[in-house]
Amino acid sequence: MNNLLSQIHNGENKKLEFKEKLPKNETIAKTIIAFSNTAGGKLIIGINDNREIVGIEEDRIFEYEEKISSIINDLCYPTILPEIYAQNINGKVLLVIEVFRGSLLPYYLKNKGKLKGTFIRVGSTNRLADERIITELQRQRLNRSFDEEENFEFEFENSDLEIIYNQFNKIEKSCNYEKLKNLKLIKQINNQNISTNALVIILGKFDNTTIKCARFKGITKEIFIDKKEFHKDLFFNLENTIQFLKNHLNLSAEVKGLQLKEELEIPLLAIRETLLNAIIHRDYTRNSDIKVAIYDDIIEIVSPGNFPNGLSIEDIMSGRSEIRNKVIANLFRELKYIESWGSGIEKIKLLCDKKGIKFEIKEEPNFVSVVFYRPKMPNNAELVPNNAELNYNETKIFEYLKQNKKITSQDAEKFLELKSRRIREILSNLVKKGIIQKIGKTKGSYYILKSELQ
Repeated sequence: MNNLLSQIHNGENKKLEFKEKLPKNETIAKTIIAFSNTAGGKLIIGINDNREIVGIEEDRIFEYEEKISSIINDLCYPTILPEIYAQNINGKVLLVIEVFRGSLLPYYLKNKGKLKGTFIRVGSTNRLADERIITELQRQRLNRSFDEEENFEFEFENSDLEIIYNQFNKIEKSCNYEKLKNLKLIKQINNQNISTNALVIILGKFDNTTIKCARFKGITKEIFIDKKEFHKDLFFNLENTIQFLKNHLNLSAEVKGLQLKEELEIPLLAIRETLLNAIIHRDYTRNSDIKVAIYDDIIEIVSPGNFPNGLSIEDIMSGRSEIRNKVIANLFRELKYIESWGSGIEKIKLLCDKKGIKFEIKEEPNFVSVVFYRPKMPNNAELVPNNAELNYNETKIFEYLKQNKKITSQDAEKFLELKSRRIREILSNLVKKGIIQKIGKTKGSYYILKSELQ
C-alpha cells in the first residue's frame, strides 16, 4: 500500500494514469493497449486531477471489475489479461487495473485495426503509433532488431572493413571476415555476402548517422559560434564529437604544489558515456541525426527515438538495460567501449555527483535528451589574466607559453594534434581575449603571452 501511495504522490507518468471516475469504454481500452505495447502500467480509478484520493463506491466494485474486463475483452486485440483489484487507502477504496507489457505485440483496438488502433505510452499520455512504430513492435515480438536485418540496397563490395579491423587492432585483437559473420555484421544468402543494417550504419553509409554539433552564443539557438557535422563511420563521429566538446568547454585548473591539475568543467567520461548511449541505443529507423548543442548554461545531447522496449526513466536510472541495436551494441562491447550492460548511467551519475554537476534525462515523443548543467567557472587571476574564460585548448596553449615563452602555429599543431585551420582559430581567439600577442607577420611569426610585454 505504501508503495502505491508513493506512486500516487509522484503523479502520472509512463506507467501510471489516474481517473476520478470510470472513463468511457474506448478511453479505458486505449490506455490498456498503450501500457501493453510500452512498459506496462496501472490505471487507477478514484483519484482526481489534484492527486487526491476520492475513492469509488464500494458497493459497485464487482460491477466495475466485470465491466472493465468486458471492455478489454471486446475492444482490445490480441487478448490482454490485466489484474483488476481493489485497494483501500486511508479508508477510501481505489480500483486498480494493472497491465503488464505484452508478448504478442502490437496490441490495438479491434474496430480500428492495427494501423489506426495501435497506441503507445509517451510520458503520461497515450499516442497513436505510426507505421514505423508498429513495425518496430512487430520486430520486438519476434525478438529481432532493425540492425540485424539484411540490407539489400547497399553493395557489400563497397564496404571498407578496414575501419572495423583497425578498431580491433587498437585493442590488440584480431578480426577477419569470419568474425564479422559471427558478429552478424555480414550474412551469406545464396552464396552471396549481404551486409546487415548494422554494418551499413557502423560504416556511416546511412543518411542519418551524422552527428551535428553546435556551440551557441548565450542560452538560445539564435546565434552560433561554431558548427560542425561529422558524417563518417561511428568511431570517427564519436571521437570528433568529443574533441568538439573539449574545444568549447572550460578547463578548471587547481594548483597543488608545483603541479597544475586540470579538469573539464563536465567530466569527460560522463560526456563520452552519454554519446556512446546515443550512438548505440538510438532509433536508426528515424530519419534524424544525433545533435549536440553547447549553450552558456547547458550541454544537450539529443538522440532520435524513445527509450527502447518500453523502458521508463526510472528503469534507466536504476541501471536496467534494454538493447535496441543488438549487433551494434555487441560490437562496441567487443571493442571495449562498453564495460557491462546497464553500467553507463550509473557511471555518469557517480562522475557528476562527485563534481556537483546536475544532469537530467528527458523522454519526448520522438527523442531522448540528456542535459548537463554547466557550472559557473571561477577564474583564477593568478592563472589566467584579464579574468578571461578559457576552454580546453586555449588553456593548454596558455600553460605551454608559461613554460616555453613562445609558440608558433606549427608548434601548436603538433602540441594539440589539430589541423592548421583550427589552430588559427584558437590563436586568434586568444589574441582577441588579450591573453597572447602575435609577433611578426611573416612565416617566422610566433606568439607570446601579452603579460610578457608589460
